[in-house]
Amino acid sequence: MEKRLEGKKVAILVADGFEQVELTEPRKALEAAGAKIEIVSPAEKQVQGWNHDEKADLFNVDMPLKRARSDDYDALLLPGGVRNPDQLRGLTRAVEFVDGFFAAGKPVAAICHAPWTLIETEVIKGRRITSWPSLKTDLINAGADWVDREVVVDHGLVTSRKPADIPAFNQKMIEEFAEKRYARQRAA
Repeated sequence: MEKRLEGKKVAILVADGFEQVELTEPRKALEAAGAKIEIVSPAEKQVQGWNHDEKADLFNVDMPLKRARSDDYDALLLPGGVRNPDQLRGLTRAVEFVDGFFAAGKPVAAICHAPWTLIETEVIKGRRITSWPSLKTDLINAGADWVDREVVVDHGLVTSRKPADIPAFNQKMIEEFAEKRYARQRAA
């Protein structure tokens, strides 16, 4: 595979309860494309993955959220799962970390329930976006143009609906992460 992301550093922000396959499969694709990956989490040492409604594997945290800076990364991946983004959106530090990527015009990829966290950053207003269907009303109420598609790209923001969409999500995520920065997407 072409190393399109050689020299790029990507943060994967997760809290306990993330959908494991939405971290592991995109991470494999990013690493295969040459990116250096760090798991960032409010957890200090390990974070718990889930397979739908059951606990799955523990993953080592590379960078505790309290010390993480968006300036240190080139792009951000937000896996879904119901518990994960519901926790992250309630943490001021997580919202600030995510917002830093948009303020600097860096690409962000979010799958499944992950756009819940994006609502708190107020960056989705006027953007075309997709997600797990149950988030449709929340995203529309936050000003997004919600569509039911496998993958959607809108000015450096890549969104997808579910684990079955991961191959298309990975392809577009790598394309966007390989691009140059976008114009600042909002004031910091």
